[in-house]
Amino acid sequence: MKWFKRILVLIGLLLALAAALPFFISLNDYIPRIEREVSVKLKEPVTIKSIRFASLPTPHISVDGISIGTTEDIILGKIVVTPDIFSLLQSPIVIKSIEIDSPVITQKGIDKLTEWSKADAVPSPQEPAQYRVESIRLIRALINFDKKSFGPFDARINLNRNGKPENASITTPDDTLKIFIKPDQSNYLIDASAKKWTLPIGPQIELDELSIRGVATAKDVELSQISCKLYGGTVNGKILFSWQNGFKLSGNLNISQVEMQKIASMLSSKTHISGKLDAKPVFSASAGTADKMMNALHMETHFNVKNGVLYGVDIQQAATHLIKKGSSGGVTRFDQLSGHLVMAHRGYSFTELKIASGTLAVEGNVDISAKKDLSGRINAQVKAVGMSTTVPLNVGGTIDSPLLYPTGATIAGAAVGTAIMGPGVGTSVGAKVGGWVGNLFGNKKEKK
Repeated sequence: MKWFKRILVLIGLLLALAAALPFFISLNDYIPRIEREVSVKLKEPVTIKSIRFASLPTPHISVDGISIGTTEDIILGKIVVTPDIFSLLQSPIVIKSIEIDSPVITQKGIDKLTEWSKADAVPSPQEPAQYRVESIRLIRALINFDKKSFGPFDARINLNRNGKPENASITTPDDTLKIFIKPDQSNYLIDASAKKWTLPIGPQIELDELSIRGVATAKDVELSQISCKLYGGTVNGKILFSWQNGFKLSGNLNISQVEMQKIASMLSSKTHISGKLDAKPVFSASAGTADKMMNALHMETHFNVKNGVLYGVDIQQAATHLIKKGSSGGVTRFDQLSGHLVMAHRGYSFTELKIASGTLAVEGNVDISAKKDLSGRINAQVKAVGMSTTVPLNVGGTIDSPLLYPTGATIAGAAVGTAIMGPGVGTSVGAKVGGWVGNLFGNKKEKK
């Protein structure tokens, strides 16, 4: 049994040597050369904090503190490269895994990754591969979109012997979002699901349930089956996103019975609307870079909201109590609110507006600018002193503090009617005549 003891002693010495090896081999001396060569390839400044070799538990190389870009558009906290030690003396060298811990990518970083992927897609002379990677893993990854972010999340990509993905997955630590991707000939099939998940970009809309099926290629992603439940209703539709020649987005949705109150409050904490929404929006966007997509978004749809409340303004009060400086505050309850919406350049245009309730009928047009300023004209038909009167009102103020004020013709007519026939009936008749005269001469958007 002496031979067995000698082998154990030899193994112990080898393990001790392997554990001590990192203290005798310094890889930091190679950092300037690596930074220079990678910077030339990426055409971006690259900095590396340290490089270490460790032999336990398995031989691997750790690279800490990698930053790419002048404004740190891509930061990789730590990269651990684990090779197959039996392949180090042959070609290709097999990298069993590459783990990237705490990567942070900004919007500009995404644009750069897209450009690099385009460059890699250009055919080049066939050369024998010097290495082959079997697995890539992202741990606690974070993507920053201006003031919002997606993550942290974990991602894993398994590759075949030809270096092409066999499958990939993206999951959040709390399992609220799961995305699985697998190849299908030259395409990749996408299967995603989520529960109690908040959208990472745009309004922070929380989805109760989400299911997505789609196909991805090297130049685009088509999500042909989107189905989700939110705020008591459902949304179904499809989206196409491409990036070959700039960034392009298109799609359509079918919204049914979605409660508007929480969604509208994301635009303004003071003024919003409640009620069940039905709509079929069609949208598109085209931009040179991904960060300009939201500004380029164009959407339009007919919509119908039932059994709701318009907060921040009392239309009936504004129409029956004509105040030259305008009326603000209060609520307008309605049985139905419908119209046509166009969103462009981060502004909203509501046309063909109609509001109906028991004692009130409203029609008109209202615009919301990118700065949330209001403008437009509505005609409010109300019952006053036993008669029905249509009163034109200008719309002003902001979405946080809306303002309704009568037109000049309405004020003048009301004053004349009051002088001739007295308050009450005379005021109502005069306001109606004044509004009719104003419309006759095309004073559709009289300013304050």
